[in-house]
Amino acid sequence: MFSRQEKFLLFIIAAIQFAHIVDFMIMMPLGPQLIRIFSISAQEFSFLVASYTLFAGISGFVSSFFMDRFERKRLLIFFFTGFAISTLFCAFSPNFYFLLIARSLAGTFGGVLNSITLSIVSDNFSYEKRGTAMGWTSTSFSLASILGVPFSIYLAMKFNWHAPFIFLGCISLGLYFFIFKYVPPRAVLERGKNSAILEPLLEVMSSRNLAMGLVFMIFLFLGQFTVIPFISPTLVANAGLPEANLPLIYLCGGLTSIISAPMIGRFSDRIGKHKIFIFGAILSILPIYLLTHLGPTSVPLILTISSLFFVSMSMRMIPAMALISGAPTPERRGSYMSLVSSVQSLSSALGSSLAGYIIIRDNVTGYMYHYQTVGYIAIVFTLLAVAVVKYVKHTSSPI
Repeated sequence: MFSRQEKFLLFIIAAIQFAHIVDFMIMMPLGPQLIRIFSISAQEFSFLVASYTLFAGISGFVSSFFMDRFERKRLLIFFFTGFAISTLFCAFSPNFYFLLIARSLAGTFGGVLNSITLSIVSDNFSYEKRGTAMGWTSTSFSLASILGVPFSIYLAMKFNWHAPFIFLGCISLGLYFFIFKYVPPRAVLERGKNSAILEPLLEVMSSRNLAMGLVFMIFLFLGQFTVIPFISPTLVANAGLPEANLPLIYLCGGLTSIISAPMIGRFSDRIGKHKIFIFGAILSILPIYLLTHLGPTSVPLILTISSLFFVSMSMRMIPAMALISGAPTPERRGSYMSLVSSVQSLSSALGSSLAGYIIIRDNVTGYMYHYQTVGYIAIVFTLLAVAVVKYVKHTSSPI
């Protein structure tokens, strides 16, 4: 289906996303260690997670005003440089507050990286093949779960929590050769280059399709990131999972996702992106409910439920991103995807912060109270995403 050049481009995009995803995901399994080492509350830990997404949201919004004015490859190199340096700053953070600042910087650059890579995929693959392309790049999430996160947790346990960020910084620097040599440049479209600075935002406000796409993303991410940041801490504190077994959560979830993600992408193109999203969203309600209601549970059952959660998240995200990439016209795609990235990040920060305010940690036993309430909130937002997805439609413009 894809040419050799297209496959190699997908590989590079997946590698960039791998570094970005591990950088974001590693904070969650490091939660028990960071809470213990820094003597911080669940709310303060949620700030570490939310700071990344908050600043990613701000930078995504600001970048939407100029994203289509510059060539994609140059933007990718600039923001990837900032991301790599910020990740190394995280590695050498001496305390909670310095780490909070470093995570904010990493989010500032990493949030825009997401929109640039999505724009590059959308620029190079037609809408009819985009679900399949998104499915293959989504394997970066699975590889991050199988290799990146478990290895990072191993480094944190073998050495200290600084080690995973040194590893990620080195991985990021190693990707430069491939970006310079193999990512194709794309000419800036005339309309995007010459438009007024506020025109992309005004166009979104005047288009029901584009506006509903952003609303859809808000509901979708609130339905995920109220739950996701506290999966690791609650599995350890509430379900009794040994902290040493945390890598198994990501290993098993990643293995199931790496098999299912390309299939989900193909089904999205063949059966319909709306239908696959709705099925995945409804399916995800079961593991969301189970994960947020676990008491003391055996390790095999925890791994089964968490793996189902991983697969259902892929079944939500792959068709959703293929849908949203088809909403804008090509000359507005970069700006719109930056707004989408901004909305995703801000919604993730809001969801994480909301969960941090709701969940109460017992300082003696470590038990996390009210995670069940967080689960119900995530389910409500998931159903709202299902209700509005029908309003997100593909533009008739080519590519």
